[in-house]
Amino acid sequence: MWRPQRFDDMVGQQVITRTLKNAIITHQISHAYLFAGPRGTGKTSAAKIFAKAVNCHHSKDGEPCNECETCKAITNGQLNDVIEIDAASNNGVEEIRDIRDKVKYAPTQADYKVYIIDEVHMLSTGAFNALLKTLEEPPANVIFILATTEPHKIPLTIISRVQRFDFRRISAKDSFERMKYILDQKKVQYDEKALWVIANAAEGGMRDALSILDQVLSFSDNQVKLDDALLVTGSVTKQLLKKYFLQVTSNQAAPALDTMKQILGEGKDGQRFIEDLISFIRDVLLYQESPDLIQIASTGLKESEFTELAQAADSSVLYDMIDELNAVQEEMRFTTHPDVYLEVLTVKLAQPHQHINEQTSPTSTDSHAIKELEKQVRELQQQVKKLSQRPVVAPTNTSQAKHPANAEQANTPRVHQRNVRVNLNRVYPVLETATKKDLVNIRDLWGDMLNMLSVPQRSLLHVSQPVAASPDGVIVAFDYAFLFQQATDDSTLIKAMEDGLQKLSGDERRVVFVPKDRWPQIRHDFIQDHGFGNSAPAAAHSAASPDASQAAEDSSADAEQSAASAEEATKDPNDPVAKAHQLFGEDIVKVEDN
Repeated sequence: MWRPQRFDDMVGQQVITRTLKNAIITHQISHAYLFAGPRGTGKTSAAKIFAKAVNCHHSKDGEPCNECETCKAITNGQLNDVIEIDAASNNGVEEIRDIRDKVKYAPTQADYKVYIIDEVHMLSTGAFNALLKTLEEPPANVIFILATTEPHKIPLTIISRVQRFDFRRISAKDSFERMKYILDQKKVQYDEKALWVIANAAEGGMRDALSILDQVLSFSDNQVKLDDALLVTGSVTKQLLKKYFLQVTSNQAAPALDTMKQILGEGKDGQRFIEDLISFIRDVLLYQESPDLIQIASTGLKESEFTELAQAADSSVLYDMIDELNAVQEEMRFTTHPDVYLEVLTVKLAQPHQHINEQTSPTSTDSHAIKELEKQVRELQQQVKKLSQRPVVAPTNTSQAKHPANAEQANTPRVHQRNVRVNLNRVYPVLETATKKDLVNIRDLWGDMLNMLSVPQRSLLHVSQPVAASPDGVIVAFDYAFLFQQATDDSTLIKAMEDGLQKLSGDERRVVFVPKDRWPQIRHDFIQDHGFGNSAPAAAHSAASPDASQAAEDSSADAEQSAASAEEATKDPNDPVAKAHQLFGEDIVKVEDN
């Protein structure tokens, strides 16, 4: 398998390689490093290149020459001063004590003795303690490079004594470009569509991509063809997926069954078919949201085809399809007859979506009900107008009176809002005890928590972030409504997140999801619904507006006014400004006099 021999050969880790090269150029080399990240992203390769660069007497711009005896010996694994250890099979105290004893001796051939410990999270507690002693009192001319795919399992005492570098997943585009470069160097013929299939199947691992590429080259007699790439990866052709998708969305069950049988007849795995179909529908959803969200070249389809697919079904239909596919995927894990499930699934997907037709074409009964509701809204608006003209505003219990504009909007049938339901009964309890300190703590743990999840779960949370937290809960906002709905329905994801946060923080926290575009209104309604009335409209508005919070940070006059208001609010714990400070932090809330 092709391995990078220089920092510039590494794919997708430019920030890390630039930092390491600068450290070598300026002779600011640390005694210990931690390379963390998913498998196949270049951690071990970077460690070997670094070992060569620090020991090469002919290095240029922080890069090893790869020509001298030292570089060649390290490349071939023949230099005694560069020791690679697999912690999965050498994880006991005795092995680490042996390292601690030998590390005292000076290097025999190179300038630095380099220990590369792979999968370091597999070390036992006793072994970590033995390693800690060495890291606390590092000998001269010794460098430790620890590599791991699970950094959350490494004790904090170890992490605090190393320089940590987080390797990110390789994008499909970077994998595609690297495979093109390698095949051009070897003068091998290839189909670019085949390379995109391999890049997507590798799921962010460059090593996996190159391994699949080697399989395809062996299978195709030193060529890379689309059909062979699909066969090796088990993927379904995009044209068959497109054909199947258009058939089920146009309610053609019989042709869709024939297409599905054709896919299975080619030897495709049922589970892989569902995964590819979910990914296909996801691309269509993103294209509906904004064509810029996907790279069309990587999908194997043309833009004109995406335009056709985006018009084939409403987003709410696609949500339902993904829900059905996820449910069937779970059920198929325990059956020996996946084709039966797929047949039933196909018929179900091809059924007309009545609830969508009813909304887009309301019956006369629905029209009458809508008119009655509109009449009630107008009456309520008139009552609110009269009440607002009185000296004392009487409280009202109806949500329509509070937000007449929202009430009128709620009666307008809109299909895409049907599936976006926020459970305020779970959101409000978190907000009642939320503090800025808890939110900061959760954000500090967020990256480690994501590393504890599976790859599909991490990809789903890629466009989310925690926006509020309490000692027993956290609220997570999603950039896109359809991803929010998918996460809300995924009980396995919620359980994994709650377990991860408990392991990292030691506290049990329930996880609640909200759409990002609804979050400001939820905060605003919470403040009003909990008895703040009109006393702090500026605070509520500022809490709901990131731009206002930024203005508060930039303006010294506003900052002084916020500080004075916060000091005054501490005198009364029931004061609305004090509550807003407690929920969102003094640096977020801006108080203005009306």
